[in-house]
Amino acid sequence: MANDERYCELTPQIIDLAEIGRRADLIDADLYTRFNVKRGLRDLNGKGVLTGITHISEILATKDVDGELVPADGELYYRGYQIGDLIDGFAADKRYGFEEITYLLLFGRLPKKNELKDFEKLLASYRSLPTSFVRDIIMKAPSRDMMNTLARSVLTLYSYDELADDVSLPNVLRQCLQLISLFPMLCIYGYQAYNHYHEGNSLFIHQPQEKLSTAENILHLLRPDSSYTELEARLLDVCLVLHMEHGGGNNSSFTTHVITSTMTDTYSVMAAAIGSLKGPRHGGANLKVVKMFEEMKEQVRDWKDDDEITAYLEKLLHKEAFDRAGLIYGVGHAIYSKSDPRARALKNYVSMLAEEKGMGEEWGLYQRVEELAPRLIAGERRMYKGVSVNVDFYSGFVYQMLGLPIELYTPIFAIARIVGWSAHRLEELSNEGKIIRPAYMAIGPRKPYVSLKKR
Repeated sequence: MANDERYCELTPQIIDLAEIGRRADLIDADLYTRFNVKRGLRDLNGKGVLTGITHISEILATKDVDGELVPADGELYYRGYQIGDLIDGFAADKRYGFEEITYLLLFGRLPKKNELKDFEKLLASYRSLPTSFVRDIIMKAPSRDMMNTLARSVLTLYSYDELADDVSLPNVLRQCLQLISLFPMLCIYGYQAYNHYHEGNSLFIHQPQEKLSTAENILHLLRPDSSYTELEARLLDVCLVLHMEHGGGNNSSFTTHVITSTMTDTYSVMAAAIGSLKGPRHGGANLKVVKMFEEMKEQVRDWKDDDEITAYLEKLLHKEAFDRAGLIYGVGHAIYSKSDPRARALKNYVSMLAEEKGMGEEWGLYQRVEELAPRLIAGERRMYKGVSVNVDFYSGFVYQMLGLPIELYTPIFAIARIVGWSAHRLEELSNEGKIIRPAYMAIGPRKPYVSLKKR
C-alpha cells in the first residue's frame, strides 16, 4: 500500500480506539441542567452568556413589553448605526459601502469625504502580494478546500513580515488592513489554482485594479473577461457589508478575542478565525441552502404549488430528504426570532437581481418557502422563540445568480468578516485584558493508579 493511502486509511484498530474514546468522553446531558452549566455558553432560550463588553456591534431580538422581554423584529447595529440605515445611506448615493463601513468598524465613526478617499487609497496600496507568492505558495499546493488554502496563505504571510510578532496597535492595524485588502486575492487565486490543476480548466490571473471597490475587484479577479454589471457589483457589496460583523459572541469573533488575549501574532489569530468560520455550523450555511434548493427543485414538480412544497419541507423536518439532518437550512437563527435584519435589508436587492438574471421562478420558490417553512417548524418543534429566515437563506441564492463557484461561498464570507475580526482584535488589545480562560466542571470518580502488571 502506498504511503499516502496508509496516511489516510481508517484501520480497524483506529475505529476501535475511536469508539473506546467516544464512550469515555460521553457526558450525560442532564448534568448541564443539574449543575446549571450553560452548554455552548447559551441558556435554554438560546440567549448567550455574557463573556465580554464591546463597542463594535449590537444584536437585538427582543423588546420590553410591560417589564417582560418578548420576541421582536431583529436589529443589528454597527458602532451604534442600524445596519439598514447604513446600507440605505450609501445605496442612495450609488456608492459602494464596504470601504466606508470598514472605516466605521475599525475607528468608531463614519469617515468624512476626504478621510474615506485617503482610506480607499490606503487599502488599494495594500493589494499586492509578496514577489512570487502566487507561484510559490498558492499555485504549488492547491487544496480542494478554499478555506484551508486561505488559512495556509495567511500563516505563510507571517514569514514575509519583519514585524510579525509586534502586537503594538499601529503594527496590528497595519497587518489587519493588509489582510483585509489581500483576502480577495488569496481566496480567488486559490480557487483558480485548484480549478486549473485539479479540474483541468484554463488558468487566468488578473491583477486587482486600484480604482475599483472591493466588490468590483472580486468580480474582476474571478471572471475570465472581468466583466460585470453595476447591479451585480452593488449587490455583492451589500452582501459583504451585511456579513462584516455580527456581535462579539459569534464563534469566529469570539475565537478572535480568545486567541488575541494570549498576545500571539495577527496571522495566527486570523488563521484560527478562518478555521472557525469554515465549520458548517458557522460559515457554511448558505452553501447548504443552495444545495437544499437544488434538490427541492428536482423533487417539487410545480414550484407554485404550496401543498407540494409543504410536503417536501415536511420530509426535510422528518429526516426523509436532502441530508436527512431534520433541518430546513436558512430558516431559524440562534438569536433572531421574528426576523433577521440582514435578511430584510438584502431581500429587495435579491428581487432586482433575480429579475435581471431571468430567475423569477426560482425567486418565487424562495418566497414560498420563506412563508411556509416557519409555520411548519413552529408546528412540529418545541420553540422557545419564533423562527424566520436568516441572511444565509438569501445570500447563497445571490452568489448563485452571480455565477460564483460554490467553493467560494464561505471564503466570500471570510472576505467580509475579516473586518469584524480585525475590529475585535484591536479592541481586545486596546483594553489590555487578561487571558480568556473559562472554567469546565470535571465529572467522574477519582481512581487509584493500577500497575500495568495487574490490569
